[in-house]
Amino acid sequence: MDFSSPYVGMTPPRKLTTEELMRALRIDVAAELDAINLYQAHIDAIDDEQVKAVIAHIRDEEKEHVAEFMAALNALDAKQKDELESPHPELGIEAGQAQVIPVAGTETQASTESAPQVQPQQAAMEPKAFTVGSLLGKVQS
Repeated sequence: MDFSSPYVGMTPPRKLTTEELMRALRIDVAAELDAINLYQAHIDAIDDEQVKAVIAHIRDEEKEHVAEFMAALNALDAKQKDELESPHPELGIEAGQAQVIPVAGTETQASTESAPQVQPQQAAMEPKAFTVGSLLGKVQS
């Protein structure tokens, strides 16, 4: 089955229903996450710093795409939005509390414009971290 087409099983192609659009957006998120993992594997497997920088830039753009697709999905799917915003005590996340989860292999900063300024020696010691809010483009205070 071809999951890359939102028209699988439809004859002839037509406008997507809201349910079909939400499914297509979830497939888009999965494809972007797959691309992120592929690009990170390339980065981990090469020594050329210039090429690594190019691939890291592309990887970080894919992360932005995940956030954009999730924002669109949240606008359509109230249950999904509630799940992302609700507390998850099993992970130590309280209501309204941002949980920072370090992500291995993300030494490259995705965006320096919105990131807090960190001293160089401090930056080398702290792992890059993402929150659900940062992936959705929300600024945490």
